[in-house]
Amino acid sequence: MNWPEWLQDWQTWLALAMGLAVAELFSLDLMLLMLAGGALVGVLAAVIGLPVAVQILAAAAASVGMLALVRPNVVKRFHSGPELTLGHAALVGRQGVVVDQVSAQGGQIRVGGELWTARPYDDTDVIEAGTAVDIFEIRGATALVYKVPTQDS
Repeated sequence: MNWPEWLQDWQTWLALAMGLAVAELFSLDLMLLMLAGGALVGVLAAVIGLPVAVQILAAAAASVGMLALVRPNVVKRFHSGPELTLGHAALVGRQGVVVDQVSAQGGQIRVGGELWTARPYDDTDVIEAGTAVDIFEIRGATALVYKVPTQDS
C-alpha cells in the first residue's frame, strides 16, 4: 500500500519519538526524553503538512528548548529529597505562642500542641503571655525565641 508522503513523515517522527522514549528507560538521564518531545513536535509539523526542513527545524528547536528549560527543573526536583529535619532541629523556624511570660528567668511556649521551656533570644526582652514568637534556636530542652513583629510595633 502506498502511503502519502506526509503520512510517512509523521510515522517516521513518531517511531523516532517512541525509540528515544524507550532508550530513556535505560539511561534515566532525561536527555533522550527531551529529544523525544522534540520528535513529537516533528510529528505535529508533519501532520499539518509542513516541509521536511521545517519539521527538522521545529523538532530541533523544541528539543533544545526542552533541554535548556524543562530538563534542569525536572532534574533538580528529582534530586532534591523531602525535608528530613527531625527532633529539636525541626522546631527552629516555627512559631509558637507564649503561655507563661518569657524572660531571662524562664517562661513557657506552646508549639504544635507541646509545651516548651523558653527564654528570649535577647536576654533583655520580656515577652508577655499570648504573644506569637519565632523559635530561633534550641539549647538543650529550652527554646530561644523572639517576638514576632506585628504591624503595630
